[in-house]
Amino acid sequence: MLNIFSLENGRLAGLAPDSFDGPDAARLKPIWIDLEDPSADDKRWVAAHFGLLIPEDAIDDDLEESARFYEEDDGQLHIRSDFLRLDDEGNSRNVRVAFILHRNTLFSIRKEDLPVFRLLRLRARRTPALIDDAKDVLLKLYDADAEYSADALEGIYDALNAISARVLKEQVDDQTAGEVLTAIAREEDLNGRIRRNVMDTRRALSFMMRSRMLSAEQFEDSRQILRDIDSLDSHTAFLFDKINFLMDATVGFININQNRIIKIFSVASVALLPPTLIASVYGMNFKFMPELDQPWGYPFALGLMLVSVAAPFLYFRRKGWL
Repeated sequence: MLNIFSLENGRLAGLAPDSFDGPDAARLKPIWIDLEDPSADDKRWVAAHFGLLIPEDAIDDDLEESARFYEEDDGQLHIRSDFLRLDDEGNSRNVRVAFILHRNTLFSIRKEDLPVFRLLRLRARRTPALIDDAKDVLLKLYDADAEYSADALEGIYDALNAISARVLKEQVDDQTAGEVLTAIAREEDLNGRIRRNVMDTRRALSFMMRSRMLSAEQFEDSRQILRDIDSLDSHTAFLFDKINFLMDATVGFININQNRIIKIFSVASVALLPPTLIASVYGMNFKFMPELDQPWGYPFALGLMLVSVAAPFLYFRRKGWL
């Protein structure tokens, strides 16, 4: 799918692909062409109208790190970046997006829709003078991605607060501990993806600043985005510490529950030793055992066993071991 945008009165406006085949095609100056899951026909259209050949491996995840940021001899700039996406089920993933800056037009290639792209299109259509050229589009995408990551971090913090209430204020049984560990693992995975995402954005912005392609105002905007990313980076470190604390606390409660069960079995084993000894004594086949010939011998042995069981239990309870 092709999304073509130009600037009209300082706002982002969409263009139809058919308009490039008409008599006014020479006056059209798109600044951003967004290709979402492009087909072979879409790539041929771009090549025919803009002379740009989109590489087949543009959005492959197995690219070498050195191939993610580079500049061609003709000034064509190539950047591969990861953008965060959260779906309605709370699943998170990093989506690879390829950017090519060619003749003052930004080409973006991606496999799926991303909230950051929708957010930028909405803002650029409503806010005049938000974007001046193709490089502004790229910077605003990174800015929106940092903002989206910040919102996701706030969601993680709220989720961890809810988990803290369950762990620290409720009786944690094995079922609750299992649910809590699952929730913690989910938030840890999301926090890790956010950290990877902001690190990738930092590298991309640093590359753009080193390439001397930015104006003075754009350079300052990049520095501001990097400052925001630094604050996000420290916040992810704080969340990792909180996740580790909750993980340790939950595992500690699991160990306490297991120790309680083991303690019960240990007390039961100790309490049953005396009656076992009594039963073993009266199970011996000696000829001279006076109690065996008495009518009260059997109930006497049973009563002695009961007393020998009750006495340890009473002692353990008084000591607070039960």
